Amino acid sequence: MNITPAIKAMEDQLVEWRRALHRRPELAFEEHETAAFIAARLRWFGLEVHEGLAGTGVIGVLRNGEGPCVGLRADIDALPIAELTGATYASEIPGKMHACGHDGHTTMLLGAAQAMAADPPGPGTVVFIFQPAEENEGGARVMIEDGLLEHFPLDSIYALHNWPGLEAGRIAMRAGPVMAAFDTFELKVIGKGSHGAMPHEGIDPITLAAQLQLAWQTIVSRAVDPTDATVISVTQIHAGHTLNVIPEEVILRGTVRTLRPETRDFVQTEMTHRAEMIAAAYRATAQLTYQRRYPATINAPEAAETARRAAEAILGRDAVQTDYAPSMASEDFAFLLEKVPGAYGWIGNGSAEGGRNLHSPHYDFNDAILPLGVQFFVEVARRALTGAND
Repeated sequence: MNITPAIKAMEDQLVEWRRALHRRPELAFEEHETAAFIAARLRWFGLEVHEGLAGTGVIGVLRNGEGPCVGLRADIDALPIAELTGATYASEIPGKMHACGHDGHTTMLLGAAQAMAADPPGPGTVVFIFQPAEENEGGARVMIEDGLLEHFPLDSIYALHNWPGLEAGRIAMRAGPVMAAFDTFELKVIGKGSHGAMPHEGIDPITLAAQLQLAWQTIVSRAVDPTDATVISVTQIHAGHTLNVIPEEVILRGTVRTLRPETRDFVQTEMTHRAEMIAAAYRATAQLTYQRRYPATINAPEAAETARRAAEAILGRDAVQTDYAPSMASEDFAFLLEKVPGAYGWIGNGSAEGGRNLHSPHYDFNDAILPLGVQFFVEVARRALTGAND
């Protein structure tokens, strides 16, 4: 592994920072203490610092003459999960935890900022983006709405996310779709209430809801190309209050995941059509509310190639995986990739055994990979600024 002596020398400091952040997790748009921690260190490195974008976002800027402008992004928010790791540095905030490794991502980007402030990677500008509210709240979208790209016109942008189950010391990077679009829906099925012993006097929305759920699943199995990964999950069904009454209405809620924009359009249209037609067949009414939350995370080919070469320069070709399947989970870095060509990759966090998966109360970031993440950001910035492809 090709880690520079300067970055190797940071390791103890990186671990200290990561564990300090881990102890004090903050939820989406509440990351005030985290933002202050980041801004103080960026100023210590001598960087230009901008605070308050999307409320709690922090931007560090390294200017080194004329040249391209490259963005590097880390997410900074935690999750509403009670930690069960038993670590000496476990969360001190009841019911809140860095269960997705954003403390590690923040630390890696802080280390990269320190390394590049001391030794700029090339002519141009590096923008270090510490983004709030990745978890469900679309902090990247809010930063864009607040003028991120007007203030800092990026030519390319890069991010890493730790990945349990991928061996530590490996990076996965590919062109094209990496993570799925994230949409949510609520379907209200309105029938006609009746006595549970006299169903013929009403229109049973529960039976109808069951048929709709099955009809939606055949969108995936019979209306979408089997090679085009799509998920429709009904995760909530709410109906009725009494054992002997057929209720007036049923509410179904859930999520849809797709990798291709055209498939996303098709699934939304088809879900609406099937709900309305099946309900009408039973003289009921179906009202579907469909919300598009995050787009698919799609890497630009040239940026993915730059990131792949950066990873291979550090790890060697055999440790960089380019043939992995996209995840049907979602990531709001996708909003940035819609505006700026860039790439998003996974850095191995090691074994996920014992429930140490993302969003688990047993999850913990692997501190051993911190220097690798720092080195990756430095190397990808160097290549993006100089055009090097060695």
